[in-house]
Amino acid sequence: MTASPRTVAVGGELPYQIHIGPGLLAEADLLTRAIRGRHVLLASDDTVAPLYLARVQEALQAARPELKIGQYIIPAGEASKTLDNFGGAINALAALGATRDACVLALGGGVVGDLAGFAAACWMRGVDCVQLPTTLLAMVDSSVGGKTAVDIAQGKNLVGAFHPPRAVIADTSALRTLPVRELRAGLAEVIKYGAIRDPLFFQWLQAERAALLAGDDVALAQAIARSCEHKAEIVERDPLEKGERALLNLGHTFGHAIETAQGYGAPGNDNLNHGEAVAVGMVLAARLSAALGMAPAADTETLRDLLLAYGLPVAIPAGLAPEALLAHMRLDKKNIAGRLRLVLWRGIGKAEVVPDVDEAAVLDVLRLG
Repeated sequence: MTASPRTVAVGGELPYQIHIGPGLLAEADLLTRAIRGRHVLLASDDTVAPLYLARVQEALQAARPELKIGQYIIPAGEASKTLDNFGGAINALAALGATRDACVLALGGGVVGDLAGFAAACWMRGVDCVQLPTTLLAMVDSSVGGKTAVDIAQGKNLVGAFHPPRAVIADTSALRTLPVRELRAGLAEVIKYGAIRDPLFFQWLQAERAALLAGDDVALAQAIARSCEHKAEIVERDPLEKGERALLNLGHTFGHAIETAQGYGAPGNDNLNHGEAVAVGMVLAARLSAALGMAPAADTETLRDLLLAYGLPVAIPAGLAPEALLAHMRLDKKNIAGRLRLVLWRGIGKAEVVPDVDEAAVLDVLRLG
């Protein structure tokens, strides 16, 4: 059974729509609707580009032959989300002669979306960006909301800008070529939405595990749409993460510390990817909440069991020093005046931002792994 196309609206000062459905990367009218000028930079990576870039470019040129289209391809993986590759994207826009009405199309996962979006935010102080996410994680999280960034050695996403897209076009057909590990990683972010604010969705994810892991089109479309609805509601009220939007980062402070300590998943190793690190981080955040007397320990086990059922890791990888992880957590963007500010919970569906968290309690949780 094929899922019908869905649209989720994101409101606010710069409204846009999220289009979800199969075959959307070949829909020329949808692709060109958000392109105002004649310069287009297609940004992708060397895994996604061979699969979909020609399809997108042919659709664009068939609908608007006058378009001047450039390409910028980076190596796949988090290790490519660097200032050097950001500079490469800027150089590609310069070589294209991109003017103020140019558009960057970010075709790929979260790495491409973050880096290309940041380049769009900076070129001539901001040109349009259309997000074309091809991974589940990007469809439900990073492509929505306008957060763009690159990593540096000191921490993840520390250099970036808020730059909402003109549109998000999520072609669910692309998930059919997604490796199983990447599908599971994306499902970690889907589970997050149930954990922070929707107990009924959490229960649905418990019931629909087999269908989602099997790549069922209808189940995946439902999961993507519900996740995007949650993010859209929050982003509309808090576009610059001054308050409520921080709830979307449940598990991320712990997870980003793990990613930073492991060197952002450099090729040829078994480091955790982003979704896997977030899965571990959510368990650690839940465990810390229980230790602080905020939440029942039973809810931690329920979350842990669900993540395990989806084939996700739930413990800190061996060889990472708790003290080093805590040092990375101190650089998290949510912190204020040098004090840890974490997203914790009162139980499933009830997350909150907690200021001035005791570092000793965090270290205890990190030591338990």
